[in-house]
Amino acid sequence: MRTTAENAELALLLEVTSTPKPGNVDRTHDHDDLRFEHFVAGAVGASQGLRMAAAGDPVGKSFERAVEGMANQRGGNTQFGALLVLVPLVAAARAEGGVTPESASAVAEATTVEDAAGFYRAFEHVDVAVDDPPDGMDALDVRRGAEAVPTLEDRGLTLSDVLAASVERDGLAREWVSRFPRSFETAERIESSDGPVPDRAARAYLELLASEPDTFVATVHDEATAREVCEAARAVLRGEASSETLADQLVEAGVNPGTTADIVAAGLFVALERGLDV
Repeated sequence: MRTTAENAELALLLEVTSTPKPGNVDRTHDHDDLRFEHFVAGAVGASQGLRMAAAGDPVGKSFERAVEGMANQRGGNTQFGALLVLVPLVAAARAEGGVTPESASAVAEATTVEDAAGFYRAFEHVDVAVDDPPDGMDALDVRRGAEAVPTLEDRGLTLSDVLAASVERDGLAREWVSRFPRSFETAERIESSDGPVPDRAARAYLELLASEPDTFVATVHDEATAREVCEAARAVLRGEASSETLADQLVEAGVNPGTTADIVAAGLFVALERGLDV
């Protein structure tokens, strides 16, 4: 029987083996700077931090350690966002009823200033594409890394407080403050479908991509591009285009819906914890 941490690592591996996931690295698509093997190595590298979260270590400390290990490969940032949503879910699995929206929300609400500090320190291990900070939060720009920690401490900001300030522009922040709804919906999509698990995950990814614009695409490109990708995914679901063709087009254009992939990884973890047979 796999442990919770092993399920989290497996979720990261299953996510990258799911093909095609338009715009993402998968078994048949690489980006110029990120390749399939980098994601496999990142998943393995993150395992110590995932074990820490499963053992009850603080969320921020566990997240930073997972990111540090993930970054131990040549590609750079492979799964920063996935780990941001996975670590609280892994911690929530310790609850009596396992990982649920209620237990995950409880973990998020219980975060501390030190957890926020761990989140900021994680940015020192790898380059992450982020938007400019919200108004009034220049001193808390995540790109400052540990330099921002004294400001966190002065203002008494927890990790949930920090993420709540980004809900308008970041899909993973919205997961944190709203009981991880898309993560659990994705788990249900995967559990209720048939076939090999990577194929189910690829289908869930396409449905997620079609449901709302990807915030990582909006950050790296713009909101118009994110909306165009969303509509392209809807066209695939309507049978007007192929997922394989869209995958080729997005990779060629350098458009990577990373937030959607992160939520698929979270959904895979929840499904595995609830008994998804692999």
